[in-house]
Amino acid sequence: MKIKVIEKPYEEVMAMKPFKNRRPERQGVFWRWLLKTLSAPELKKVSFHVEKNGMEKLGKDEPALYLMNHSSFIDLKIASTVIYPRPFHIVCTLDGFVGKENLLRKIGCIPTRKFMTDTALVRDMVHTVKNLKESILLYPEASYTFDGTATPLPESIGKAVKMLGVPVIMIRTYGAFLRDPLYNNLQIRDVKVTADMEYVLSSEEVKEKSVEDINAIIGKRFEFDNFRIQKEQGIKVTEPFRADHLDRVLYKCPHCMTEGRMKGEGIKLTCMSCGNVYEMTELGEMKTVEPADMKVLGPGEGNAVEERLIDKDAAKGESSLEFTHIPDWYAWERSEVRREIEEGIYEMTLDVDIYALVNTDAVYKIGEGTLTHNIEGFHLTGCNGKLDYTQSPEESYSLYSDYYWYEIGDMISIGTPRIQYYCFPKVPANVAKARLAAEELWKISSNKGKE
Repeated sequence: MKIKVIEKPYEEVMAMKPFKNRRPERQGVFWRWLLKTLSAPELKKVSFHVEKNGMEKLGKDEPALYLMNHSSFIDLKIASTVIYPRPFHIVCTLDGFVGKENLLRKIGCIPTRKFMTDTALVRDMVHTVKNLKESILLYPEASYTFDGTATPLPESIGKAVKMLGVPVIMIRTYGAFLRDPLYNNLQIRDVKVTADMEYVLSSEEVKEKSVEDINAIIGKRFEFDNFRIQKEQGIKVTEPFRADHLDRVLYKCPHCMTEGRMKGEGIKLTCMSCGNVYEMTELGEMKTVEPADMKVLGPGEGNAVEERLIDKDAAKGESSLEFTHIPDWYAWERSEVRREIEEGIYEMTLDVDIYALVNTDAVYKIGEGTLTHNIEGFHLTGCNGKLDYTQSPEESYSLYSDYYWYEIGDMISIGTPRIQYYCFPKVPANVAKARLAAEELWKISSNKGKE
């Protein structure tokens, strides 16, 4: 999928009228039928089926809040099929509206801006369930998972559920991530996809329970590990490109501790610094092809990985760590980012191409610049000295970063409801590390605020 791009000077883009929101309109029967019909061929190809639990509790014309985990592009096709024939409105990132706003509104989409306070979204959701009496489909994770496990949920989700006051339904997919993981550059694998649909909370339970209890209930439903499920169920991914671009996720070598020198190609992940080679097996595990003297950590041991780190002197040379489970490797990278932050040495400076979103007519390429991320937050400068934007760590609990965004490239997005900046590194960079750092910085700033 591509997006409309127009090259314009920074000052012209800043002078444009910003996006003006409109209230959601009813989703017509035709559009519901069309979404389901267009989804059918791909779902048939993956032998899709859904298991429903407690759905008889939902009234025939009762609106609900559908929460769904976010794995790949097939998610919407699944939702359009399992929710049918009920009318529903999809909370969708604003860049998805570019060049097709009228169509998306007919389909039932509600625009929002990822990882920003969006009061217009709150009003639109309330209007949808209270006035239109129609349901809402929300991906509370907001972004696709990088490592196949759940991404952080906003603490405000419980407040939103209380405010809407409608039943909560969970749609959880299986196989969608394995079929089309974000890191793999839209290369589709031959994997069966299924889902379950669970009635989680009634409107009465929503009223009775506290925000904290609702957050805990929803958080429990969003605990998953796609690679662990793959191993336990013996799901084989046999495609010869399954490790292509895996370095986007596993960017740091646990042997020599070097970053940015991993290369995922074919079925192998190679450290171009120390030469260690790992193979991604058909069951999604990593095994050393040219083993060194390492300690192997199996699935589930990543949670305690901080206690298994080598000492600081060893960090300068070779590590005794090796990971067989990809999420454990990713969790270790998170702990390494946290260590850098706590030691005050975390910093990422990137030369970037800068795009901007101010309305839904196009995404505007406005120039070049430098993006810096450190313990103070983000600092973006460029466009011949005209752009100077800062964003503190406490402004968002996560970061909108993406791989191969609209087939342009890997991207980091920051900004305000007035204007969003999409920064594309000129040379390969760890946008995953930037997301991890943003999340850890927010945790630290949030805890300081509570103290």
